[in-house]
Amino acid sequence: MSTAIVDQTATQLPPIISREILFGNPERTSPALSDNGEFLAYIAPDSNNVLQVWLQTVGQSDDRSESRQLTADKKRGIRAFFWTYNPDLLIYAQDSDGDENWHLYLVNIHSGVVRDLTPFQGVRAQVIALEPNFPDRILVGMNLRNPQVFDVYQVNLINGAVDFYVENPGNIVSWIADNQFQLRAATATTPDGGYDLLYRPTPEHPWEALRHWSADEEGGAVNFSQDGQTLYILGNHEANAERLLAFDLNTRQETVIAEDPQYDVGGIFFNVATRTIEAVSFYRARKEWQVLDPRIAADFEAIRQIRSGEFSISRTLGDQQWLVSFLTDDGPTHYYRYDRATQTATFLFTNKPKLEGLPLVPMEPISYTARDGLTIHGYLTKPVETHGPVPTVLLVHGGPWARDTWGYNPQAQWLANRGYGVLQINYRGSTGYGKAFVNAGNREWAGKMHDDLIDGVQWLIDHDIAQRDQIAIMGGSYGGYATLVGLTFTPDVFACGVDIVGPSNIVTLMQSIPPYWEPIRANFYHRVGNLETEEAFLKSRSPLFFVDQIQKPLLIGQGANDPRVKQAESEQIVTAMKQSGKPVKYVLYTDEGHGFARPENRLHFYAIAEEFLARYLGGSFEPGVEISGHSGIIESFE
Repeated sequence: MSTAIVDQTATQLPPIISREILFGNPERTSPALSDNGEFLAYIAPDSNNVLQVWLQTVGQSDDRSESRQLTADKKRGIRAFFWTYNPDLLIYAQDSDGDENWHLYLVNIHSGVVRDLTPFQGVRAQVIALEPNFPDRILVGMNLRNPQVFDVYQVNLINGAVDFYVENPGNIVSWIADNQFQLRAATATTPDGGYDLLYRPTPEHPWEALRHWSADEEGGAVNFSQDGQTLYILGNHEANAERLLAFDLNTRQETVIAEDPQYDVGGIFFNVATRTIEAVSFYRARKEWQVLDPRIAADFEAIRQIRSGEFSISRTLGDQQWLVSFLTDDGPTHYYRYDRATQTATFLFTNKPKLEGLPLVPMEPISYTARDGLTIHGYLTKPVETHGPVPTVLLVHGGPWARDTWGYNPQAQWLANRGYGVLQINYRGSTGYGKAFVNAGNREWAGKMHDDLIDGVQWLIDHDIAQRDQIAIMGGSYGGYATLVGLTFTPDVFACGVDIVGPSNIVTLMQSIPPYWEPIRANFYHRVGNLETEEAFLKSRSPLFFVDQIQKPLLIGQGANDPRVKQAESEQIVTAMKQSGKPVKYVLYTDEGHGFARPENRLHFYAIAEEFLARYLGGSFEPGVEISGHSGIIESFE
């Protein structure tokens, strides 16, 4: 269907917005300036609707015809790239059909030559450091020697040479380099499930532990100062929320740079040229910036005047040009190029212009008190022009050590447009609200974490937003697990459930984790339960063993190459439901991993989910749309 809107006559809701608009590829997104300010690169689809990196000269016409396609990915599409400090070179990451064994590809913007910098089969590459003083090098972590451990390699961006740089002793999970490209700080896991902050004055010195964080704490190194004598760190030791601290490496004293009693430090605005931290953000109901350096205060104020919405900033090395993105809850993301000398902004483009003028709805921050007195925060999205209760979907985020945030959410807008209320809950265990809130989720999978969701359901009913028999549960990853828990542990609460790549058995989930998660296994045991000593407890929190209690229909979507939640996690509960005569529809995508990256697969699954929800919850759906190119294999038992 080529139009954004089709007529809807069944209800008084606004016209249906096409799934292609909501879930299809953006027209342009993720712009980034080269450090000399001469070029702008961004991601956009090619003629085959595959996302590629494109390039245009700054100051030229904004017309797409003035841009040049740099990459030629054949299938999966490029979703992330970054400029190196050599203005001729940029790098993008790509895996194979969702296996998350990321390769780093180098692109020369003049010659068009693309080179695989990490051409090793079955090996995952991760960027460790780039440094303006060494523009033709990059430090990369790879589990080439041992699948469980990421050693550091130096890659020459000119000739592609890969040299072994630093061996990982086995427990280091992050590294920090100084401005001389020396790895002098690291964060390492410890047997108690916690972390050590490691430091060495030079690579010739042995590592020493500057600080230990317990399994109930979080912390790590951020960066070095220009003189290398101060280490910026994050940590929630001696405080509830994670603070930004300056650690003096001579006196071994810590100084607080920024803190909030309840909310963790979120974003850090770091000046690479001066190696100073100039601003931080805290994510409360929405993102809020705290300016630390008065020299940028006027710039932040000027940016706030450009338009409404949450803003994020990237910058060139010379710091004269900034690129600013504005996120809102009821429209596309707007991108601007900001000139610091004149404090003026030039509009570039939006990621999805077709969202403009559509009947999108706002996202409202909410909170309620859980049954044990804990305050739970979340977001409510309601259909337009509704009065009284509406069918509602409890949309549960993954992680679980993550959180929902304010802003445009295609799932929430899709559901609201189809006539559903949408409640997104940051249940206990979600991050950003301090360590007491995270730790309240320890060992509470299918326990108090699920109680928070059920208390959210009651909040919906008490506030006349939803009726008790017209609420569904849906989510991905941990949200998919929560969906399975909802239908097994509380079988009379939800009208139906939609599980996307959710684990069904915590025991088999832990037995099949990717090898490179091995260093964090102790922390996983601490927060969820110990596989070696508590198998019975973990089974008691696993939906697979309670299939007989399911009363309501279930839809499951799975990627065949998912390295985190294996295909078996979905198939074992599908098999058990069939054997028990329970209604289930299962869709397997043979070229996907932990989620659906290809637009053909996304559109296919959400078309199925839309009809499923309409059947069991009563909303509307977009009929008669043929989707080609997907890899979905559908199996139904009703």
